[in-house]
Amino acid sequence: MSLDAFAAMPMAEKIWLAVGILGQLCFAARFIVQWLASEARHRSTVPIAFWYLSLIGGLVLLSYAIWRRDPVFILGQAMGGIVYVRNLMLIQQRRRQLDRRRRREKPPQT
Repeated sequence: MSLDAFAAMPMAEKIWLAVGILGQLCFAARFIVQWLASEARHRSTVPIAFWYLSLIGGLVLLSYAIWRRDPVFILGQAMGGIVYVRNLMLIQQRRRQLDRRRRREKPPQT
């Protein structure tokens, strides 16, 4: 896109272009987060931030895809959202299980 084409673009389109870029940046950032977490642990790992960035980036990209009326893009982002939410639910469920286990195993305070 040339600078002239961008300058001629209506403000609403400029805003939606910025929304699309922001969504893509969030979505791409999840890989950097995952890579850094894996390097820190010296093994492949998927931190919870990966799933939150996936969800946020996916929702922003979904809104952009809806604005563009792109059914392929809409379907891809909508389906991903289901996976991201489910993974966050599973993580939360596991944390609750571990918290209950820790409370049962904790010695009584005197």
